[in-house]
Amino acid sequence: MKTKYQYIHFEPGPDNPKTKTWFCHNNRDYGAQLGTVKWYGPWRQYCFYPRPATIFNKGCLEDINSFLNQAMEDHKNGNPHT
Repeated sequence: MKTKYQYIHFEPGPDNPKTKTWFCHNNRDYGAQLGTVKWYGPWRQYCFYPRPATIFNKGCLEDINSFLNQAMEDHKNGNPHT
């Protein structure tokens, strides 16, 4: 799974029994967490939970969307922890 993009990257967070969590960070400031990707049960899919006062341009949103698509594909293939 691709986790490093031009402006952002994703790092593994705490695991749940059936799903995984990732933290989204800015590449220029590794301490700046932009949000979290985790499972949203009512929608039965991974979603991005942005932190307050964060701003995203088109490129960052496309990268987040790409990451969400990969996470869903892995989940559908029975590999939620890849």
